[in-house]
Amino acid sequence: MIDTHCHIDNPAFNEDRLAVIQRAKEAGVKHLVVPGLTLQRFTGLLDVADTDIHLALGLHPLFLNQHPNNAIEQLYRWVNKVNPIAIGEIGLDFREPKQNHQKQQELFEAQLQLAKEKSIPVLIHAVKAHDKVITTLKKTKLQFGGIIHSFNGSLQQAEKYITMGFLLGFGGVVTHNRATKIQKIAASVADTALVLESDAPDLPPAGFINRRNEPKNLPIVVETLAGLRGISKAHIIKKTSSNAMKLLGICNEWKWTV
Repeated sequence: MIDTHCHIDNPAFNEDRLAVIQRAKEAGVKHLVVPGLTLQRFTGLLDVADTDIHLALGLHPLFLNQHPNNAIEQLYRWVNKVNPIAIGEIGLDFREPKQNHQKQQELFEAQLQLAKEKSIPVLIHAVKAHDKVITTLKKTKLQFGGIIHSFNGSLQQAEKYITMGFLLGFGGVVTHNRATKIQKIAASVADTALVLESDAPDLPPAGFINRRNEPKNLPIVVETLAGLRGISKAHIIKKTSSNAMKLLGICNEWKWTV
């Protein structure tokens, strides 16, 4: 399995990070993708990078007050230095006051341009902003697409993303009984559009509410997706891993684990 979105650099893991990574491997999660959020946290990302832990670099839309005026210039320098597998976590989150929307949009477009120049995919955070994200992506015309992190839109929006070459990330949210809309989408979209993610330490699966989430919980997501789609867990693992591999290019050989 590949966890396409986890924040293993988060301080929540400071006391037992190596044990968390080991538990993930024992659960069959062989690769972790760790996205950046702010410039200040990039050094911490470098500290956790490994052959099986892959970095993305980006400026998150909810941390505008932590991005300096020359943040994009600094991001370019970091990307040239680190050669991340993706630009992320970037995007739009319109839960914030409207006066922030234009700043988010400008930041988003600048980072999409960076991804386009570097010919690498993006990891997109989209909350209450899918139509605007879709419009922006259509305008930018990225070569390699990316992943819509913790997809929470409509089936119509999902299909638009897929048409543009994007994958949809499903994690702990889909395991909850109340998430009927997301479950229907997860059951109906093409398996070529699915990838797994934990978003650890956030968004724990059913049975782990109010507990720190870990990548080792991905098999719970696999079991849910397999049940929703009426197929084997092995197929979900194989297909989601293959999808992530093709998009992110993070490994060449697989040993499927159920």
